[in-house]
Amino acid sequence: MTRRRWIADRVEGDRAFLLGPNANHLFRVLRVKIGQEFDVAADGLLRSAKVVFASHDQVEFELGAEVESAALPRVTVYLSIFKFDRLEWALEKLTELGVSHVVPMIAQRTEEHLAKSAAKRVERWRKIVREASQQARRIAPPEIADPLALKKAIAQEQGSRIVLSEVEESVMLKSLLVDCTPPLAMAFGPEGGWSEMELELFKAAGWKPASLGHTILRAETAAIAAIAVAMGELTELLSEAVKPHRL
Repeated sequence: MTRRRWIADRVEGDRAFLLGPNANHLFRVLRVKIGQEFDVAADGLLRSAKVVFASHDQVEFELGAEVESAALPRVTVYLSIFKFDRLEWALEKLTELGVSHVVPMIAQRTEEHLAKSAAKRVERWRKIVREASQQARRIAPPEIADPLALKKAIAQEQGSRIVLSEVEESVMLKSLLVDCTPPLAMAFGPEGGWSEMELELFKAAGWKPASLGHTILRAETAAIAAIAVAMGELTELLSEAVKPHRL
């Protein structure tokens, strides 16, 4: 039977802790007992763990041996800010798919009231991806950056870079992924898409445009569909790379 997995709020030597709401959920809802065993992600490692103390505001684990965990390719999503309810749904699904970083961007067509309110939502977004990470059995949630203006955000990225564009007609996403190796960054526009000026900024910064096809997708649909394709391709490459070579 697969053991339930938790991401530690605090780690001290061979002890890990769930605190606050996380502890309360395990204590009151799941009725944890002393001696129960779980897998706990602590400081980036997945380890077996036994409950040694439990209360409504703190659950303490004694950490044991490291547990084998599959590596995920490093994929960063540059996500233009759009309506918060749909963006938060996208963050949950991107977490489940395995992205490592999300950079919320303020694009030219981001609605002004959303751009102004975005910074106040970051902690909520981090909570959402943490919960989604535990459900998806990840060993760490994706990092959610503070919102940045598009020009500043895309200039800082190195490695393979792809911008999804509805005006791109000849280059399909999958054809670009053939020559990509992690780390990979992918950028997605807001409702209304990228402006011509923004596409020029991407080009100048070394990003390659790609299309998902001839239909126009909503922002959250495009991000989830593209990341699903990318993670499938990169995970296969990663698994091939770690296979032992036979003489």
